[in-house]
Amino acid sequence: MWSELEEIYRRLLAHFGPQHWWPAESPFEVMVGAILTQNTNWRNVERAIANLKGAGVLSPAGLYGLGRQELAALIRPAGYYNLKAERLGNLLRLLVEGWAGETAAFLAQPPEELRRCLLEVKGIGPETADSILLYAAGYPFFVVDAYTHRLLYRHGLIPEESGYQEIQELFHTRLRPDPVLFNEYHALIVRTGKEICRRSRPCCADCPLRGIGGVDRWNP
Repeated sequence: MWSELEEIYRRLLAHFGPQHWWPAESPFEVMVGAILTQNTNWRNVERAIANLKGAGVLSPAGLYGLGRQELAALIRPAGYYNLKAERLGNLLRLLVEGWAGETAAFLAQPPEELRRCLLEVKGIGPETADSILLYAAGYPFFVVDAYTHRLLYRHGLIPEESGYQEIQELFHTRLRPDPVLFNEYHALIVRTGKEICRRSRPCCADCPLRGIGGVDRWNP
C-alpha cells in the first residue's frame, strides 16, 4: 500500500503538474471557502467570495457584523446559502467572541486542539475541519473526500464501505506527515476526480493510474 500511494502521487503529479491549491489570499479566506464549498463546485464558491470582497466584508469582523439575510444574499452563488450563512455564523461567533477575530492565534493552536474546536462548530465535519487544518493552518491532516474514496476504491485499494477516518489513516501512516505533500496530493486527486475518474462516464482510457492495485472498478 505504501508504494502504491507513492506511485499514485508520482503519476498524478507527472500527468497534471503542480496544482497551486488552495486558491485564497489569506487563511481566513480559506476558512470561509471551506464552508462555502460544501456540496457545490469551486466556481460557485469563487463567485460568492468575489461578492464578499466586493462588499468589503471578507474579514471576521466584517462578516460577523452582517445580518444573516445579508450574508446569505452575498453567498447565494455557492448554493444552500441560508444553511451556509448559518454555518459561517457559527464559525464567526467562535472566532470573534472567543478569539477577538484573531484568526492567526486561533489557527496557531496545537493541531489536535484546533481540530477539536472546529469539529465542535455546528456545520463543520471532518472534511471541512481538515481542509482548514491543512490549507489554512498548514498542519499535515490529509483531506478525504468523495474523489479520494472513489479513486482508491476503483483501484482496489480500499473496501467500498471504508469511512473517513479509515481512509485518512492510510495516508497518515503510509506517507510522511508533510503538509506540502498532503496539499498537493489532495489537489491532484480532486483534479483527477473531476476530469478523469468521474462518478459516471469516467475516462479510464486516459487515466494515468492504469494498473495500480491490479483492479479497475467502475460502478456507474
